[in-house]
Order: sequence, then structure tokens, then C-alpha cells
Amino acid sequence: MRRRLMAQTQSPPAAPPRTRKIGMVSLGCPKALVDSERILTRLRADGYAMSGDYAGADVVLVNTCGFLDSAKEESLQAIGEAMAENGRVIVTGCMGNEADAIRARFPGVLAVTGAAQYEDVVDAVHAAAPPGLGPYFDLIPQSAPGDVKLTPRHYSYVKISEGCNHACAFCIIPQLRGDLVSRRIDAVLREAEKLVAAGTRELLIISQDTSAYGVDVRHEPRAWHGQPVRTHMTDLARELGGLRTPDGHVPWVRLHYVYPYPHVAAVIPLMAQGLLTPYLDIPFQHASPAVLRAMKRPANEAKVLERLREWRDICPDLAIRSSFVVGFPGETEDDFRYLLDWLDEAQLDRVGAFRFEPVAGAAANALPDPVPEAVKEERYARIMAHSAAISAAKLAAKVGRTVRVIIDEVGDPDEDGDIGASGRSQADAPEIDGAVHLRNVPDHLAPGDFVDVLVEDADAHDLFGVITRA
Repeated sequence: MRRRLMAQTQSPPAAPPRTRKIGMVSLGCPKALVDSERILTRLRADGYAMSGDYAGADVVLVNTCGFLDSAKEESLQAIGEAMAENGRVIVTGCMGNEADAIRARFPGVLAVTGAAQYEDVVDAVHAAAPPGLGPYFDLIPQSAPGDVKLTPRHYSYVKISEGCNHACAFCIIPQLRGDLVSRRIDAVLREAEKLVAAGTRELLIISQDTSAYGVDVRHEPRAWHGQPVRTHMTDLARELGGLRTPDGHVPWVRLHYVYPYPHVAAVIPLMAQGLLTPYLDIPFQHASPAVLRAMKRPANEAKVLERLREWRDICPDLAIRSSFVVGFPGETEDDFRYLLDWLDEAQLDRVGAFRFEPVAGAAANALPDPVPEAVKEERYARIMAHSAAISAAKLAAKVGRTVRVIIDEVGDPDEDGDIGASGRSQADAPEIDGAVHLRNVPDHLAPGDFVDVLVEDADAHDLFGVITRA
């Protein structure tokens, strides 16, 4: 995912004379996007403004992704573009751990810092483009105008922890971001409460392992609104379910990167009660016991199927998305067929897949029996077609039903004056899942509005319908 120079602010203050401007290119996952927002928020507090293009920037930040070799190559291309278009570039993010490689290819970069090293990034910007405090700059601190957001106003990512305690053979996240470090639960809830009060209608809770939230601090309690709340996923979910928008709506709260531990069952009743969005993003990665063991992942796929059935018994509308790796070293045709059969039983709502890529530093690189690239491609095509067929059948079953939708975009009137719009159901997270396309919407409709939609048609990924009640 690539976001270029997109910083948005809410009611930004007038720029003081000689204000330095920062450009940003943000690559990678939502967790990296949150890092970019935090960096830009800090820099704006230090007197910097945001630039909408390369030419207007005193310095350009490139927040890189280093999870896969293909992501590293995209990061290097982005650094090269920023160097060519501007020339004053600071590199940060996950690929910042490979500073020597970056400097070898781009010796002119001003600084290279690692993931989540906010202070180092800010210090590098100060050194490269010191804040320009003009003669009319007010030295008395002003009230904060709100954090910088790189997402639309109506949805926001909230990162609850950094790092990961797992040692998956294909992954180098612990090397890039360290072991699990959980944020204080009162700080997380304060951020969420502030975002909802400012107009956020959908909170997307992210981390490397949301189910492990608080393990590193032994689930220590913190005071929140006069009551003790544990640093634990279930306590966090319960408190988030009590938030309300200024107009009284229950905001959507979506849990991502959830491992299927037993305590996850405690949040399913909150979904059934309408306090949490009935959606779980669970990174299963595979189903074959042999492949899961080689990946150093939990290998109790039968127990997982049992839990999925129990959760759906409690909350029938629960949507589950996941991602899978095909072509892992040693994966046989039988292993792959086992995965397809497991998907038939699991009936996941949304599925993504990745071809295995060796990543420098990953334990999987030393495993025997690498899968040929042609076989990886063939298996990737098969799993995507298989999951698309499951999705098409599940979406077709929604035709004739009424679903709740949050609006993302509203189009311009066509030649007949009709206006179209697109949004998402509770089964769809932004940018990674499907959409709901609407016809003949009212002209007062706006992004962030909740509407009820009668589903008229469906394909393998999207729904199509008409508003019944706004």
C-alpha cells in the first residue's frame, strides 16, 4: 500500500512566516501508516507544515516496508523517486534496518532510521531543515488543532502495541520491530475516545498480535473513568464497545491481527450485542499441520474449525478474513489440497494469499525442498479462484437482505441527475476487502454516514444495492 503526500489535518492553523514544509511517502501496512501519522503530528507541533508535492517540500520522508523482498524493492523505488524529484530525503521504517544497503544505492540520503524511531526521525528533520520561526511566530503554545491523519476523517487506525513475541519461520518482524511492547490501555482508550469525538465513525484496532495485548505487562490494570481496566484484549474490546459518536451512534470497532486463542471467545458476545463490529481478521497462514509446524505456527487446525463454529453460533453475522502463504518450503500438493479442503469447511468471508518469498534473516530460508516458482504461481491462482467461489456464494446469499453500510465516497450526478456512492458493510475493512456500490443516493449523503441498504445483486467480491433508510 502506498500513500504519497496525503496528510490531512482538521482545522489547521495559519502557517507562520518561513514555515518549513515536509513531504511524506508512506508505504506498507496500516501499522506503518500510524507511524507516519505520529511523525507528522510531532513535526506539525514543532512548527512544520505539510507539502502536497515534492517541489514544495524542504525535506521528504519515505516510510519504508521491509517485510518482503518485493516490498523492499518498492521502497527503494520510492526513495529513488523522492531523490530524483526533491533530493533531500530522510528514510525511516522497517527497511531502515538495512541502512548500509540504502546508502550504497542512494548515498545522498540525509538520514536513515528504523521502524517506530520517532525521535530519531524528528531529530533528523530538525538537522536537515530547522524549524523556521519567523518574527511573527507566537512563542506562547496554542491549542492543538488535532493530529495529522492520513486516512479519511470517518475511519482511523489505532495501534495498541509494537513488536511481536512469535518466531514464525517466514517472518522477520521481531527483528525489525522487537518483542511485544503494549501501550498503556488508558492511553489507547483516550486516543480512541478523542478520535470518535472528532468525527471518526470506525476504529480499526491493529498490532502484530492483538490477542497478546498486555502479555508483556502481565495485563496490569490502569484507571479509566474511575474504574480499573486490565491491559487485555477483552477489557479493551469491552471499553471500546461503550464509546458513542457525538450524535449517539455506536462506532464500528474492527479487530485486526487476532490470533484464535481461547480468550477471543469473550469478545464474540459483544459483537452479537452490536457493541463491536462482527469481524475478525485472523492470520491463519496455512491449514496443513506439516506446513504449520515448519512455519513454527500453532498447528491445531481442527480446534480452530470448532472455535469458528462456536463463534458463529453466538454471532451468525460474524465475518472472518484471513491470509495464507502458498509455496512455503516443503509444501506438497497434498498439503495444498488440505488447505483448499479446510477453506471449504471454514467458509471464510474474505481471503488474501501470498506467494512465499525468502526474506533475508528469516529461518525459512534454510528449509529444504523449496517450491518452484511456477508451482507457486499455479497454487496462488488456484487458492484465489477457490476463495473467490466461496466469497461469491456467501455474498449471493445476502441478496434481498438489508445491511448496514458506512459511506466512503459519493459521486457526482450523471447526465440524468442520478448520484452513485460506494461504502462498506460490516464485513468489509477499508482497502483490503470488498465494497457496497449504491445507486440513486440522496444529494445530502456524505462520507462517514451510516445507511441501511437493500442488497440487489452481488459478484465475487462486492455488493450492489439501494438505500432504504439514511
